[in-house]
Amino acid sequence: MSHRTERNTSPELTFSDRELRDLAVAWVTLSVAFALILAPVHTGRASLGSFAIMVGLSFVTVGVGFLLHELAHKVVAIEHGQLAEFRADYQMLFLAVMGALVGFLFAAPGAVYHRGQITQRENGLIALAGPVTNLLLALLFLPLMIFPGILGIVGQMGIWINLFLAAFNMIPFGPLDGKSVLQWHKGVFVLVFTPSVVLAGFVIFRVGLF
Repeated sequence: MSHRTERNTSPELTFSDRELRDLAVAWVTLSVAFALILAPVHTGRASLGSFAIMVGLSFVTVGVGFLLHELAHKVVAIEHGQLAEFRADYQMLFLAVMGALVGFLFAAPGAVYHRGQITQRENGLIALAGPVTNLLLALLFLPLMIFPGILGIVGQMGIWINLFLAAFNMIPFGPLDGKSVLQWHKGVFVLVFTPSVVLAGFVIFRVGLF
């Protein structure tokens, strides 16, 4: 997600210690939350070993999807003259884990906050960068599905997770990216939101993960 704040100048691509820490905490927490959804060890439907393997796989696939999503927000914000930095939302991270325990994942781990003089179009482009990155990543993970074993599983998970992140973040509600995109351009919103939701729904409910 991206979030707009006050004016500032002279942006550059840097990462503070706090930002790196927040990214790491969000990465690990989201990986555990996804693993609880995909290998629900707490319900007895998955063994501890299966859950541990799923955490590792989620750490790779969620890590790529989440980190590049937020980095896309940051890079596009900086290109438009913003100071931008990721901040984890620890309440939302707690909610992600608690929701995963009951079978629902709310993937809103934090946001890239940016400040500086900006137009509604530029703000919409910054918000759009994250979900579009996830759609492109889903496409990049697709070839891995032809391989057997672990590579095939990584490919499936990469597609599943990135389509989910794209669709979820394009919801036009609260701090999610879809709201900023919709406020900027309804046509662009429909163009990205519709295939994101359709593809995510098809993969999750019709194809499945394994």
